[in-house]
Amino acid sequence: MADEPLSLDGVIDLHIHAGPDVRPRKMTALEVARAAQAAGMRGVLLKNHHTSTVLQAAAARELCPGIHVFGSLALNEWVGGFNPAAAEASLKMGAAEIWMPTLSAANERNQRGEAGCGLTIWDTNGRLLPGVLEILKLVAEHKAILGTGHLAPVEIAALVKAARQAGVRKILITHPEINFIKMPVAMQKELNGPGLYFERCYARPLFESSWDGLAATVREVGVESTVLSTDLGQPENPEPVVGMRQMLQEFSGRGFSRAELDVMTRRNPATLLGLG
Repeated sequence: MADEPLSLDGVIDLHIHAGPDVRPRKMTALEVARAAQAAGMRGVLLKNHHTSTVLQAAAARELCPGIHVFGSLALNEWVGGFNPAAAEASLKMGAAEIWMPTLSAANERNQRGEAGCGLTIWDTNGRLLPGVLEILKLVAEHKAILGTGHLAPVEIAALVKAARQAGVRKILITHPEINFIKMPVAMQKELNGPGLYFERCYARPLFESSWDGLAATVREVGVESTVLSTDLGQPENPEPVVGMRQMLQEFSGRGFSRAELDVMTRRNPATLLGLG
């Protein structure tokens, strides 16, 4: 099995960065869609830290019929932060995922030595901001995915609780292994439950850099709640399709069966996207 190439037929990648973007990217959205289509993948979801990718996704879908291309919105300062109007507009245009702040998150900025700035889900009294609660209701109404972005683990736990109370049924914990989140496995197991998934991304510096470590975490937390995404698109890293193929090989080489890989790269992403 290890010597036999693993097919990408039907695989879905829920986290790809593509151009045009503020930061340099390895491929344009159209190039990503064409490469994924050529590999037999079922779909991709585009992410941008600075703007909605809904329009990019729509254009790529029109030019690449036969593959699902989804857009999303990250609630960073460039779209007004916790801006219900921006979230609603993106959702009405078909956004599949609304991410909590990423580059604008206070947690990430603190970890990068920029203490005292950035966005947090709490007001000065430790309560969830009204804008956050309104966004959760919108995500629930549109049956979209709630991505936790770059919030701190304690924020993520509070957000998950509030999201469940608001009726959100699809929650994706964004790369819990990245160095400025480092969500403890014990916390992941506590949060685990119906409709909640953990996004495990391509192993590299700043993330879990060891495939062994990533595989061990998946074994402990569970295949059923895992989604394998690449979070690729940076010029210095492999192309997303190449990275996804490597992820399959790395997990296969560590004892994950084809059925388990199918759950993490086909079934769970399809469930999150409402593809059945």
